[in-house]
Amino acid sequence: MPRPHRSQVAGATYHITTHGVAGTPIFTDDADYDRFLAQLEAVVESCRWSCLAVSLLDTHYHLLVTIETENLDRGMQRLNGCYAGFFNRTHERRGHLFGDRFYNGPVVDEAHFLLTLRYIARNRKEAGLARDPASDKRSSYPGVIGVEPCWPFVDREALLAHFGSGEDAVRRLREFVEGD
Repeated sequence: MPRPHRSQVAGATYHITTHGVAGTPIFTDDADYDRFLAQLEAVVESCRWSCLAVSLLDTHYHLLVTIETENLDRGMQRLNGCYAGFFNRTHERRGHLFGDRFYNGPVVDEAHFLLTLRYIARNRKEAGLARDPASDKRSSYPGVIGVEPCWPFVDREALLAHFGSGEDAVRRLREFVEGD
């Protein structure tokens, strides 16, 4: 029996996460991270998503995306399927790379959006994989605040709009994410 389709709403924002099967690492070297980001960029562009935040950990990843049309399932199938094929070929492995279906929690209001954004930006630091969010090379956050080049598929302007405009928005975002 096929799985039921997930509820998707055009214009909605979702917190998405996917984990490696049984805690399997899904990234083992720089080439893996680079390939995943390239695949994510292709999916964001083809599906016309607004990608607001990304955090890549060894065994899973987090995304914050707004979808224009009801194509979240199709985009995630392409992202995870293409990346898993690459990973298995490159690392001479077989079988599933990802465990359960991806999680896609709808962001229900502005407070939920802000908490989800902070969670994603701080996730690698909290896991002991990064010194701080502003210097984390496996997160979109340093690019959004301007300390690193922003990944081209990240919708920096849309994210900063939640914090005001110009340098004040960057300052407010940093205070919110990096403060205690």
